[in-house]
Amino acid sequence: MLPAISSQKPDELTGWLAQSGEPAYRADQILRWVHKGSISGWSQMRNIPDSLKKKLSSHFSFSSVKLVHKQGGIDTTIKFLWKLSDGQYVESVLIPASPSLYGETSDRHTLCISTQVGCAYGCKFCASGLEGFKRNLNPGEVIDQVLGVEALFKKRISSDRRLITNLVIMGMGEPLANYDNLLDALNVLNSNWSANIGARKITISTSGLVPQIIKLSDQPKQYRLAISLHGATDEVRNKIMPINRKYSLSKLSDAVEIYQSRKNGSITLEYILIEGINDGIDQVPHLAILSERLRAKVNIIPYNSVEGLGYKRPSITIQERFVRALIDKGVRATLRREKGHDIDAACGQLRLKAEKKLDSGEN
Repeated sequence: MLPAISSQKPDELTGWLAQSGEPAYRADQILRWVHKGSISGWSQMRNIPDSLKKKLSSHFSFSSVKLVHKQGGIDTTIKFLWKLSDGQYVESVLIPASPSLYGETSDRHTLCISTQVGCAYGCKFCASGLEGFKRNLNPGEVIDQVLGVEALFKKRISSDRRLITNLVIMGMGEPLANYDNLLDALNVLNSNWSANIGARKITISTSGLVPQIIKLSDQPKQYRLAISLHGATDEVRNKIMPINRKYSLSKLSDAVEIYQSRKNGSITLEYILIEGINDGIDQVPHLAILSERLRAKVNIIPYNSVEGLGYKRPSITIQERFVRALIDKGVRATLRREKGHDIDAACGQLRLKAEKKLDSGEN
């Protein structure tokens, strides 16, 4: 498998060019095409000699992901299914900003990207781990999800403005279990020669890997942190999140407090609301205490049903009652009107469907 050209940093590419007998200035030209040109192949690099394009194509892959399916429309959530060079599949989701209460619109587009094929952590309600863990994504496969979406939309809009303004690392897999590759990719996407997405506009989610949270607090970039909580007591988390048996809420909270002591930004507690599991009002006081202790806002997300799993999303009445109870306790809580419920937006759904078709011999 050839390394992705998108994962090459300026000094690395300059070094390769020198070894290949090419001038150093070509590195800037190549990287500009790859990261800012929104092109789909070597042939579109107009100011690069054919001889160099041939060398590049024999040493690097232009993109490590190939779009095989897209669901949704430009004004709503769009889900992308990517095929990797080894035949595995991962997903990304593009989420436009919702209009404000005053009818104002926003140019913000958030891309949710994957970091692993499958997942080893086995959250009971999640589709990502149903087929087990396959492998980590390399840095290029993370970066190319972003560049691939930009290239797709560059064909439809004649503007130099980039589409993606924010990143959330909440797709397939446990991001902090692929720590080194993830940080390598994010440091590229944060660079001014690449997508130039500000660190504070990049949110890394984790189900609770305590050592990696502490490790993340030591690195200099101000990436934001989100905790996939989904239960405000050990009793509830133990039922649906096996990781809690190793890293209890007490250990997780201690790690987050260390993170908070070294960073300036607030964190988010992500809480998927599941009928009969964690939607009871009895969870509210515990969640309020955690929110206050960790200086965190709480994002309530109605569950997206997954084929083959018996979990359901609560009624709108229960959703609103839960959020109102949090707000009454002084919690900064929002209820996400989940976009994409009708396009298999739960992580891993499209991948599972693609693999079932492949196993059955369908095209």
